[in-house]
Amino acid sequence: MLSLLGWSFAAGVVVFICASAAAGYLLWKTSQDLPDYESLSKYEPPVMTRIHAHNGALIAEYARERRIFVPINTIPKRVIAAFLSAEDRRFYEHGGVDFQGIARAVFKIVEAKLSGSDRRAEGGSTITQQVAKNFLLSSERSMERKVKEAILAVRIERAYSKDKILELYLNEIYFGIGAYGIAAASLSYFNKELQDLTIEEAAYLAALPKGPNNYHPFRREKQALIRRNWIIGQMEENGYISSEEAEAAKVKPLGVNLRTTGAHIFAADYFAEEVRRTLLTRFGEDKLYNGGLSVRTTLDPRLQQIARKSLMDGLVTFDRTKGWRGPVTKLDIAGDWGKALDEVPRPHDIQPWRLGVVLKVEAAKAIVGLRPEKQQDGSLVGEREAIELTLDEVKWAKTKKGTPRAVSEVLSAGDVVFVAPKDPDNVAGVWSLMQIPQVGGGIVAMDPNTGRVLAVVGGFSFAMSQFDRAIQAKRQPGSSFKPFVYAAALDNGYKPTSIILDAPIEIEQGPGQDIWKPENYEKEHSAGPSTLRFGIESSRNQMTVRLAQDLGMPLITEYARRFGIYDDLLPVLSMSLGAGETTLLRLAAGYCAIANGGHQVRPTLIDRIQDRWGHTVWRHDQRVCENCKADEWLNQEEPEIPDDRVQIVDPHTAYQMTSILEGVVQRGTARSLKALERPLAGKTGTTNQEKDAWFLGYSPDLVVGVFMGYDAPTPMGKGNTGGKLAAPVFGNFMKEALADQPASPFRIPPGIKLARVNLRTGLRAGEEDPQSIMEAFKPDEEPDDAYSVIGFTEQGGATGSSPQGNVDDSFYEPQARPRPGYSAGRGGLW
Repeated sequence: MLSLLGWSFAAGVVVFICASAAAGYLLWKTSQDLPDYESLSKYEPPVMTRIHAHNGALIAEYARERRIFVPINTIPKRVIAAFLSAEDRRFYEHGGVDFQGIARAVFKIVEAKLSGSDRRAEGGSTITQQVAKNFLLSSERSMERKVKEAILAVRIERAYSKDKILELYLNEIYFGIGAYGIAAASLSYFNKELQDLTIEEAAYLAALPKGPNNYHPFRREKQALIRRNWIIGQMEENGYISSEEAEAAKVKPLGVNLRTTGAHIFAADYFAEEVRRTLLTRFGEDKLYNGGLSVRTTLDPRLQQIARKSLMDGLVTFDRTKGWRGPVTKLDIAGDWGKALDEVPRPHDIQPWRLGVVLKVEAAKAIVGLRPEKQQDGSLVGEREAIELTLDEVKWAKTKKGTPRAVSEVLSAGDVVFVAPKDPDNVAGVWSLMQIPQVGGGIVAMDPNTGRVLAVVGGFSFAMSQFDRAIQAKRQPGSSFKPFVYAAALDNGYKPTSIILDAPIEIEQGPGQDIWKPENYEKEHSAGPSTLRFGIESSRNQMTVRLAQDLGMPLITEYARRFGIYDDLLPVLSMSLGAGETTLLRLAAGYCAIANGGHQVRPTLIDRIQDRWGHTVWRHDQRVCENCKADEWLNQEEPEIPDDRVQIVDPHTAYQMTSILEGVVQRGTARSLKALERPLAGKTGTTNQEKDAWFLGYSPDLVVGVFMGYDAPTPMGKGNTGGKLAAPVFGNFMKEALADQPASPFRIPPGIKLARVNLRTGLRAGEEDPQSIMEAFKPDEEPDDAYSVIGFTEQGGATGSSPQGNVDDSFYEPQARPRPGYSAGRGGLW
């Protein structure tokens, strides 16, 4: 008997040794090709790049995987409790593999089978094993993979802290609807930051890693509630919450509030796209979509909304003058018109416009059923919502017969049209018939002192066209370029009262070329000898060409480069009238330099860029303030940050130009803006055949540029100038943007002298002269006592032509004067 027991024990020992050896060999063999778990210490998960306005509001997000990395110490305890209760209650106790949990799971499976229960079985995989699988292994279902997973889990536990492992897990897992990581899931499902999540919300998020589609908040709401409540029960059982908190949480609905992706500040799409292009160029595609950049932009959300509305209204106003082009399409309204209308494509970014179908038409009104709105679950609502269009709100829609006398002359049943409330805040009020304009345009607002771009709208609808007419479109600026020609003159010895001949002029362009005969907008009218101020205020082409001829185009080319409008302007006289192509943003940046006292600015849409760890990797303001880091106030002097802007024109020149451009608003081509009753300066611009309409203007601390024109340059019709089309857009913007600010005058630099002169002659004048104004002179300048006409020879002939029209030789006394050159005058070429 003893020998049998001894033999059995020996055999058992041998079997155990052999089994252990086999198991050891298998473990050794399996572990030979395991991935390097130490790579987890260097792991940087793909994190979305987020674009913020200057006040921190979110503009847009860019990512292949929508993930926001959050350190473990910033994740609320109740969120961690929910995940531990759902996935691994003994996480802080086991060493990577929870043998107790595995045994409990197997026991409960057997128990459930024997009792016939369909109760959900507990899993045996720990969070550490899931980290090993998600980061280092594939998702194949095999025993070999499970063994590798267990080995790696043990090794990971030995190499990293529990908190580090949990941090990797919570930032990596997929939650559905494109959200990776707990922070992105919180925003995507509940539009909340992590610290704002409730118990039931945290529990629902903890349910999703097992299978996001299995617990979809709308399609599988019942299953989602069951799973969520089970996790809440586990949180109570594990002591994370009280029974009262658990019962209160279980009775609440899911409360999912899906957050839309893309631009989050409405109407900032053009701005966000330009920032995206900038980041792509500077950092590359991988850093943009995976690098977790945090970008603080210059966008002012309030000004952006105002800019969009101002431009849209301006485009619509002009488009209506071209008449009605007909409905978007037609529908059969006999069936379910709500569903059919939902299938009609429409841009998503033209709110408060709505798409509707005409249900009934009478002479005095039409009943329009509105396009149904979609809920988050995809269902349609509002199929029976309808509004009324009266004749007054349809009269603009002129047809071949002229102004309609009945709504039925414009609309018929089944027409699909756009409509919008006249007051967006009162949808129960009057509605108007709308039409998407064919004309394009752009608007940009800038801080003249820093070059920060505060608002950009590059067209009527980003959804319809992503081409940015404010930043990308190169168009001829026309007369809006003239201030830089005159600034070059003022910076090189000329005065606002210098006299230039406004008369027909002929320019020979070389052998075989036609003679160029520039004309004023009013082709038959020439004003004769007039001041520089008059040339800008009345936008005289012939005066500008004579001035450019006297200055020399190489000098004007250099000033155009200084102001940043052109890199290499062709030095021919036609360019002095704005024949060269540039962008609205570059032109606005040039006006910034006039507005800020002659300092060059670099336009920027970005203030600073931080990496995923919060380190600043780029910023627009490169100045260093060594004394700005004091820990406390010890009566030291306030730190001064140096002004590193390049002075490109004399400050006195800049103010003289501002004073002249104020005259454009007071008496010139933009006098419609005088009604705003605040200091404003600016210049209109119109190209040949009214193909482009511009207005560039500013207050002391805000520069705004407006452009309107068809994408394929097409005449907009006689009289559709910058003063008629673009200036009102500028005016509407400024009226809203500056509504809460007191009117303040432009800053006058030290040394400027104000003297009363006659507007037309530039000679000294008394207060009794109705044509007198206060003119700005530099310290070494005085008003003239006699004329010295630019563009007229001492023998009495006009340069480039002979005197014509109303030019009177006795109107002035010619005086010899030196022709300014590269080194002449105050400014020179620095």
